[in-house]
This record gives sequence, structure tokens and C-alpha cells, in this order.
Amino acid sequence: MAGVYLSYPFCSQKCNYCNFRSGVFARELERRYVEALCTEVRSYAWPWTPETLYLGGGSPCRMEAKTLARLLALVPGCPWLEATLEAAPGSVTLEKAKQWREMGINRVSLGVQSFVAAELAQTGRKHTAELVAREVELLRRAGIENLNVDLIAGLPGQTAASWSESLDWIARLGVPHVSVYMLEIDEDSRLGREVLRGGARYGAHEMPDEEAVVAFYETAVERLGTLGLRRYEISNFARPGFESRHNLKYWRLEPYVGFGADAHSFDGRTRRRNAEHPAEYVARIEGGLSPCVEESPAVPEEERYYVGLRLLEGVRPDAGGRRRFQAVIRRFSEAGLLEDDGERLRLTPRGILLSNEIFQEFIGA
Repeated sequence: MAGVYLSYPFCSQKCNYCNFRSGVFARELERRYVEALCTEVRSYAWPWTPETLYLGGGSPCRMEAKTLARLLALVPGCPWLEATLEAAPGSVTLEKAKQWREMGINRVSLGVQSFVAAELAQTGRKHTAELVAREVELLRRAGIENLNVDLIAGLPGQTAASWSESLDWIARLGVPHVSVYMLEIDEDSRLGREVLRGGARYGAHEMPDEEAVVAFYETAVERLGTLGLRRYEISNFARPGFESRHNLKYWRLEPYVGFGADAHSFDGRTRRRNAEHPAEYVARIEGGLSPCVEESPAVPEEERYYVGLRLLEGVRPDAGGRRRFQAVIRRFSEAGLLEDDGERLRLTPRGILLSNEIFQEFIGA
């Protein structure tokens, strides 16, 4: 069954490392955005009843309870099998958590990124490890046990000792799901631009090198494994039964529909993308136009490899795929980057570290 993604690209602050299209925008735009988002959802002709729902893109936890309830009421299927809300530390109260639970939210993803004060200061984040611990307890008291914590490997000033400190907090909190992302350096974030230009702002001169970041990731794989958090996707670790049901749809090429700015949709045949900037998205909706600005045919025979290989379960090639990608599969298998048991292809531990290079070889081959 399909899933629904609701994009809410509004935040209380723009973090230095963030390369998403979220940020701090005028309150009036945020108000108009809510109305536009409700209009888009309301006008959708549902061909199925969604089983998962995900609210992300920024800090949807900012929404007032009555606003969030109005939006969620437009999506059929409540109570959903899984309904995730992204939340920034410092935004959770017991009252809000109870309201979220009553609306059908049964999973919360906390954008912690680090539990170390010095690292948080460099990114512009204002929470503390103790605050996160209090909010995890509040969510549990409200009946939301399915929790994820995001961590970033490669933040300015990060060391083996500080990374271990963050992992120690994961052990203390006992959350059932953790996402570990290696910091991306590109022009889409303030920190990335500063690093690429050789500057020193935002801690750009304190970046750990690539070898250190790889070591942080491998340490996380080992430590999280001892906590019962199995790596089931390159960046995601969970106790059995707590894998993100919604995100698994992306990796297994199952259908989903996205609403809001820069939201993507996939119906098995076609991929669609909405206008990227919130102001453009709102203008299109208010002008009676479709928010979709890009549409292209899906290529499942390629996509199943560079999406599905992200999963530790791998992919099961059909006869046509084995013929088409025979040379690629053989080359990476011989190099020790792919494991091929005759039925499934999987990335090896070394292949995971070179996954982007491997995925590229399945495009247009």
C-alpha cells in the first residue's frame, strides 16, 4: 500500500550544515503555505488509502495543533500503520506530544545531529543532550515509543572521542531507530560553501578528514549493532520491527505521493516534483496552477539497483537485469564491492563506503 509525504519547509533557524530547501521565511508566507498545502491535499483524487504518512522538510512540529489536525484530517487512512513527524529538539512538550498522538502520529524523528555542546554550537543548534533526554521521556509518556534520532558524522570539530560521546547518549536513551548521515559538502549549505571556498566561518577549518568520517561511520555500525540496532539501509539502523515503513517504500520502489514544496511523487510509472521554493509553490496553487514543475517516466529496471542496493537485503535481479548489467555485476563482485549469491545482490561492507560510485554504474548501462 502507498504512502504520503507532506513537506513543511519552515524552521525556527537555518542550520549551517543544512542543504535542504527549508529555512526561515516570513510568517505571512508560512500562513499562505498552510492554505496552499491544504488545497493541494484536498484536491487530490485518492486512488488508494495510504498506510504510511511522513511530515518533514523542515520543522512541522512548529505547526499549531489545530492547524496540524486540519491538515491531517484531509489524508485518509487514520490511524495509519505508521505516521512520522519530524521534530527539532526544544519543540516537544507533553501537551503537544499527546495532541500529536491523538491526531494519529505514532512515530517522531528528532533532528539531534550531535549530543556534544561544542559541535552543536558550531552548527548553530541550541539544544543540549539533557534536553533531548527530557523530550524523549515526554514523548514516551505521551504514548509515542517509536522514536528516531538523527546523527551527523563529519561535523566541524568532531573527533573520535566526541563521536563516541554521542553514541553513548544513544545507548542511554534506548531509542529503537537511529539515522547516521555523513555530512555532505556542497554549495547548498553555508558550511559547504565556506569549506569549498577555503574559508574559516562556521568551523570550516575544523572539518574532520574523509578518513576520520569513514571511521566514525564504521564505529557507529559496530556500536549500534551491540545495542541491537541493525543496519538495514546505508544510513539507517533499527531494532527488528522498528524499521521506517514509510522510507522503505522509497527504497523498494513502492508508490507514494508528495504534497508541498519540493515534494516528490512516484506511482510506479512516473516521477513528479513540485515547485522547489515555498513562495513559488504558493504562487502556483493560488494561481490555480498545478504545483508540479517536473515530470519524467520512471526507469524501474535501473532504479531498482541504485535505490534497492541501499538496503542491506539487496535486490533480486530478474533475467533481463542480469543480462543487461552482467559486466557491472561481475566487475564489482570481483572487486569485493558486491556480493552475488545467484539470487540476490548486496553491497559488501566495503561496497557500502563506495556506494555512490557503484550506483552510478547502473544508470544507463
